[in-house]
Formats: sequence, structure tokens, C-alpha cells
Amino acid sequence: MSEFQSRLTDLLDEFELFDDWEDRYRYIIDLGKDLTPLAPEEKTDRNKVLGCASQVWLVIDPAPEGVLRFRGDSDAFIVKGLIAVLVRLLDGLAYSEIQNFSIRDTLAKLGLNEALSSQRTNGLMSMVERLKKATA
Repeated sequence: MSEFQSRLTDLLDEFELFDDWEDRYRYIIDLGKDLTPLAPEEKTDRNKVLGCASQVWLVIDPAPEGVLRFRGDSDAFIVKGLIAVLVRLLDGLAYSEIQNFSIRDTLAKLGLNEALSSQRTNGLMSMVERLKKATA
């Protein structure tokens, strides 16, 4: 099992504790509360993710060659939680695993594909594209 699959399985196990998507939604918001906020000087246009309805910043950190390290922040609670999910799933993975990541498949497995608005899904896709671009 790949590192990504192991992380996804752990997250799926946590999500199974909740009966419906509203409880999962609240859990995602709680995950976002545990993210370390970015410093004000990191919230720059260079780190801003375009294509998101809310303010989103992703900071790619130095890491050993072939490994992606990143952090993020948002001004919206649910988006901050979705960033936390991406960090849990993707931070520290090999570039090849990032390139093979599908946000649509992952949302479906987590039972969130129909719970998130198209705007939120598009924003997530923009975040993932930014991460994939960093690993290209």
C-alpha cells in the first residue's frame, strides 16, 4: 500500500464514525482549526490560489528533492478544513504520488463529492493544480 493509500484509509476510517455528510463537514472544519496559520507576510499574491471563492494561500516549503512539503491557510472555515485534508493526504509525498492524485476520486471516496458546492470543488481543484504544478 502506498503512503497516500495508507493516509486515505486512515481518513476514511475517521469519516466512517460520522453518520452523514453534515457531521463530516463539521469534522473537516475542526481539522482546519488545528492548522497552524500562515504568517501575515506569507499571505502574498505569489502564494494566493486563484480560482477559489474565498481567500486561499498555499506555501510550498523547501524539501528533499522529489518530495512536496506545503502549508496553507484560508479566511473561510470549511476551506481551511479542506486544506487540512489536503495536507494530511499529500504533504511529504513523492512528486509521482502528487501527480497521480485525483481530487474528484478522493471526494467520492470520502462521501463529499455531492456535499460540496461546485465552487468549493473548483477551488479544491485549483489548489491541487497548484501542488501538481510545483511537482512537475
